[in-house]
Amino acid sequence: MAMGPILRNIQLHKPWFSLHHSSASRFISTLVLAEHESGQIKSSSISSVEAAKSLSEDNTISVLLAGSGPSLQEAATHAASCHPSVSQVFVAESDKLKYPLAEAWAKLVESVQKTGGYSHIFAASGSFGKNILPRAAALLDVSPITDVTAIYGCHQFVRPIYAGNALCTVRYTGESPCMLTVRSTSFPITSGARANAAPIHQVDLSTFGEDVLDKSRYVNQSSQDTERPDLGNARIVVTGGRGLKSAENFKMIEELAEKLGAAVGATRAAVDAGFIPNELQVGQTGKIVAPELYMAFGVSGAIQHIAGMRDSKVIVAVNKDSDAPIFQVADYGLVGDLFEIIPELLEKLPEKK
Repeated sequence: MAMGPILRNIQLHKPWFSLHHSSASRFISTLVLAEHESGQIKSSSISSVEAAKSLSEDNTISVLLAGSGPSLQEAATHAASCHPSVSQVFVAESDKLKYPLAEAWAKLVESVQKTGGYSHIFAASGSFGKNILPRAAALLDVSPITDVTAIYGCHQFVRPIYAGNALCTVRYTGESPCMLTVRSTSFPITSGARANAAPIHQVDLSTFGEDVLDKSRYVNQSSQDTERPDLGNARIVVTGGRGLKSAENFKMIEELAEKLGAAVGATRAAVDAGFIPNELQVGQTGKIVAPELYMAFGVSGAIQHIAGMRDSKVIVAVNKDSDAPIFQVADYGLVGDLFEIIPELLEKLPEKK
C-alpha cells in the first residue's frame, strides 16, 4: 500500500496547484459507504453525507448499501430520502454481504470504484468504517486518511493526532480515490430529508467471487436490549469509571441514566474490569461522543478517554481525587465520594416521564 501521497502542512502558494485544484474540483464525485440496521441508515452514515457535501457545491454523492433481505430494501428507501445531497443509491444484495465483513465489503468497494471512478470515498469513523476502508484502500493502492474532523476543499483535511491534543492539517496529493473516515460528531446533520427520493440502482455482482469469505466468517453480534438512547448520538451521556469498583455498583450509573434519559458510557478500565460491555466504551479505542451534557463519575481522565469526549458541550466530573486530570477539561467539577453523590442525585431527580 502506497504511503507517500500524504503530506502535512504545505502552504497553498504554487500556481500550478491552484490550477490543478480548480480543474479537479469540477469532477468531484463521492461514494459514501453506509451502515444500516433494522431498515434504517445509521445517523453516523448520514453525517458522512453531510461531510461529503463540504467538498464542493458540484459534488455528486452516491450512497452504497450492502446486505440481503427485506431490511436492505427498507434501508435503501430510507437512504434515498435521508439527505437532500444524495444523488443516487447503490444496493448490493447478496448472501455473501449479509454481514458487514471487511473482506467482502472491500471487494465490493473495489468493484464499484472501478465502475464509477469516484474522486472520493467516505465512511464514518466507527468500527464499520475503520474495518472496511483500510482494506479497500489497500486493494485500490491508495493511502486513506482517518478521523477527519474538518474539510477545506477537495484535498485538504484536518484530523487529530496525539490522542486529540493536536490537530494536523493534511493534504492529499495521491491518485483517486481519496479515501476518508470522518468523525460524525464533527459533522452534525443540518439538512432535512430529501423532498423527492433519489433513484435506487442494483449493483452488478456477477463477477463477485466465492473466495471473498475464505479468510473470515460471521460468528454473532451482541447488543444490549435497552430503550436508552444510542451512545454515539445521545444528548446526555452518563459515564462510569474504575472508581465504581464493581459491576453491581455500576448499576447506579444505569439508574441515573434512566432518570435523565441518557446513554450509558464507560472508561476502558471499567470495561476491562468487566463492569460493562465494551460496546459502551468511550475513548480513543471506543466511541467518540459529543453530547450536550457529559457526566463522568469515578473517571480519572486518562488521555485516551478524554480524546473520546472532549468535544462535549458541557462536562461535569465527580471524583474524590482533586488532582484527577478529568477536572482539567471539566466545566463543572465536584470533589467528593460518588457513592454519596449519586444516591443523593437519584433522590432529588424526578422520575422520567
